[in-house]
Amino acid sequence: MLTLHAADLLIAGPGTDPVPDGAVAVDGGAIAAIGPYEEVAAAFPQARVRRWRGVLTPGLRQPAAGALLRGAYHPDPREYAELGERPLTGERLASLEMDETRWSGSIRRGLQQMLRHGTTALAGPLTDPLTATAVARSGLRVLPPAAPAEAHLDPLRGAASLADAIASPLTVGGRADFAVFDVPDVSALEAAGAGTCVATVLAGRLVHRRR
Repeated sequence: MLTLHAADLLIAGPGTDPVPDGAVAVDGGAIAAIGPYEEVAAAFPQARVRRWRGVLTPGLRQPAAGALLRGAYHPDPREYAELGERPLTGERLASLEMDETRWSGSIRRGLQQMLRHGTTALAGPLTDPLTATAVARSGLRVLPPAAPAEAHLDPLRGAASLADAIASPLTVGGRADFAVFDVPDVSALEAAGAGTCVATVLAGRLVHRRR
């Protein structure tokens, strides 16, 4: 089904002009059109419309995916009372009894947390079998290695700007990977971080929506 994702502000990629009341038309897993909502809606009058508050940008690249998925434990919600909600590393991780089943669950939850932060691509290499399998199932893209970065779920943390955190620009015919953040503009997004993500679309699929 063809879907229009409309937002208060559209950023198609680094160096492009912001589009107020912009929209992205998605056909299957690809982008069919990008531009002002009125123009895109007129070109696809039968499309379903999803309207989002905030800024729609290309999906983000997680530069420290390996460290976050295999070097940290993401607690199960049932463990929050005991372990808290944040990823555990160092001595706290070492104190846990980890086996393959527990690691698999942690990796899946880590990937879910990344989607909640607008991530649509991971910097490789991700050669660990448990990680590689989970990533392949998630649909997240794996990109070449990135410069060393702080292991944090927010890809904007430590990035010089939004442009440095974007996985790839939005282009007509390209893969429909993007995110929406509940902020008024790019400056506010860079200041508040990717925790403001309200929706993540991966290859045309809405894989995260904040309730």
